[in-house]
Amino acid sequence: MNALAGSMSALIAQSAPSLASAADMLSTIGLYHYLVVACAMFALGVIGFLSRRNLIIMFLCTELMLQGASLALIAFSRYWFNHTGEVFVIFVLTVAAAEAAMALALVVLLYRKRETLDALAWSSMRG
Repeated sequence: MNALAGSMSALIAQSAPSLASAADMLSTIGLYHYLVVACAMFALGVIGFLSRRNLIIMFLCTELMLQGASLALIAFSRYWFNHTGEVFVIFVLTVAAAEAAMALALVVLLYRKRETLDALAWSSMRG
């Protein structure tokens, strides 16, 4: 039992420097890194929205764009030590939740009408 405890303490001592280097690496992540991820999320959302024709995929891409914008707001908020961006993100998430409920209800209604979720089927809607 004592040999097991000795080997465990040796293993922890060997892994401690790697844990310290991981903490140093995390502390070097700055505003630029968060903004790159936010821009990538927003760009993927735009590309997905413009290239897909399925209404559910278009809805999910819209949500991806909202999350990218929210990440940018939070990153700037943390960078300037101001909580305004974080509060604004709470409101954006509230609006996104209401939009999600309405969009999904609309998708179900549209699917019941024409049995398809293709956006081209709805492009010739009459007024």
